[in-house]
Amino acid sequence: MATNGQIARVLAELAELLKLEEGSPQAFRVRAYDKAAGAVRDAAAPVDEMTDAQLVELDGVGKSTAKKIREIAATGTLGQLEELRLKYPPEFVALTRIPGLGPKTVVMLRDRLGVETVDDLKAALAAEKLRELPGLGAKSEEKIAKAIERLGLHGKDRRTPIIRVLPLANELVSTLRSLPGVERVQCCGSLRRFRETIGDIDIVVAASDATPVMQAFVELPVVDDVIGHGDTKSSILTRQGMQVDVRVVAPEQFGAATLYFTGSKEHNIELRQRAIGAGQILNEYSLADAETEAVIAASTEEDIYAALGLSYIPPELREGHGEVATAAGEGLPDLITEADIRGDLHVHSTWSGDGRSSLDDMVAAAAARGLEYLAMTEHAENLAINGLSRDEVLQEREEIERLRGEYPELTILHGSELNIAPDGSLDYDDDFLMAFDWCVASVHSHFDLDAATQTERVIRAMQHPAVGVIGHLTGRKIGRRPGIDLDFGAVVDAAVATGTALEINSHLDRLDVPADELRSIRNRAEVRFIVSTDSHHTREYGNLRWGVMNARRGWVDKARVANTLPAAQFVEWAARKRNGA
Repeated sequence: MATNGQIARVLAELAELLKLEEGSPQAFRVRAYDKAAGAVRDAAAPVDEMTDAQLVELDGVGKSTAKKIREIAATGTLGQLEELRLKYPPEFVALTRIPGLGPKTVVMLRDRLGVETVDDLKAALAAEKLRELPGLGAKSEEKIAKAIERLGLHGKDRRTPIIRVLPLANELVSTLRSLPGVERVQCCGSLRRFRETIGDIDIVVAASDATPVMQAFVELPVVDDVIGHGDTKSSILTRQGMQVDVRVVAPEQFGAATLYFTGSKEHNIELRQRAIGAGQILNEYSLADAETEAVIAASTEEDIYAALGLSYIPPELREGHGEVATAAGEGLPDLITEADIRGDLHVHSTWSGDGRSSLDDMVAAAAARGLEYLAMTEHAENLAINGLSRDEVLQEREEIERLRGEYPELTILHGSELNIAPDGSLDYDDDFLMAFDWCVASVHSHFDLDAATQTERVIRAMQHPAVGVIGHLTGRKIGRRPGIDLDFGAVVDAAVATGTALEINSHLDRLDVPADELRSIRNRAEVRFIVSTDSHHTREYGNLRWGVMNARRGWVDKARVANTLPAAQFVEWAARKRNGA
């Protein structure tokens, strides 16, 4: 039985490869399969259990797509997709995610210059060969080279954005957990630490008998090649080019194994040095006495950290950034959890051009999740196609007033996601802006301005009394678009001076503010954050967990997150800037 997520992922990959085949992301078939993937992902019931009549009722699913869904459900893939995978291997597809390189351009680069990989492209750039091709020039070469550098596409250390890895990892964990004899399964490595890009997937399995687990793993439908097949460890390469390593340990060794395979190299070195200093040995099997080899702790991570004289260090912090010393001393910050978030302050509905759930459905879903408050923040008028005119804003305000009567326990704020223009100005006039309950201000265009201009741009937006929070500060799309150049320190200073919060955007495509920037200001207690989902569909409220994990990775104490406040206190806090407090 194929899940909706598995089927949607195959349709989305088909759409991605068809961009290369058709030469445009706007080609009819590309848009059709993209839309169908979204419809399958959002479907309330399992699509492989639907009749043909039910399938074609899904938005974007016609008779032809319904047949493809049946094929995916039966085989796990599509014959058409397999042909396209041979024609466009993963390293070649990765070129299309570099800003400035569309489908037609990368195919031309392959045809004219033999460019198949990022390394090939870097060599062609160094030789100044792109400027000889139609539609490109010296300036194009400069922009593409800069994008490669800022996206971190270096050598063999090729990393994949977490949004592309997490669904596959979750599917593998679920499959392994269902195998007979398996007691526990944990995804480890950089994915468990919630790094924004992933090198490979590491999974630890607790089972008394490793042999059937290893055999089942190498026979999974996602396997393209078996790199290694051992008694307790096997490695495979998926059809998308992702390496997956699975290790099976005895149940009593599970904690030691997950600890060992989760932490960064630096974190693990610090732990081993601490163990050595105490006359102990720490490895993937246990924490043991160095002389007697007697096991001190092994079954749980908590036991091992305690035996090392440390408070428990959450996976997101295990990077070697001072967490071991902090856990041994004054203690780690009181990290935020999903349960701490009381309201969502960045939400869209179909009133926005890119929203996919109605206003009524978005409010109902927020209430069902137990939120205390919600800000509906449709796009503003200066965002082409998706933004609301003044008349539309007023019409939605009437609808929100109606919904307030239907959901008296939910505080509904009428807000807007404003566009920060290159000069820092915003949509609408001042009087109109001040009539909103809450405003998010975000950069949606002109991503290539210099750092001084971008910094001034954001700071000017912060100075407007209607702006409560800056949305997705850097504007990045992980692995696809670098964030804007900013003087982050100056922006933080302005946030404090103006009383403006910084959003931690929960979408896996963004995770913005980036965790490393959050970590750099972990001692700036006066900076306030809002963890928001930026939801465009009811299903996306669940993205909150990713924003929380990014905040934890950035050492953000929950006391600094404004939407942990009860509704009345938050409304009072949100109004203080508008009131000049």
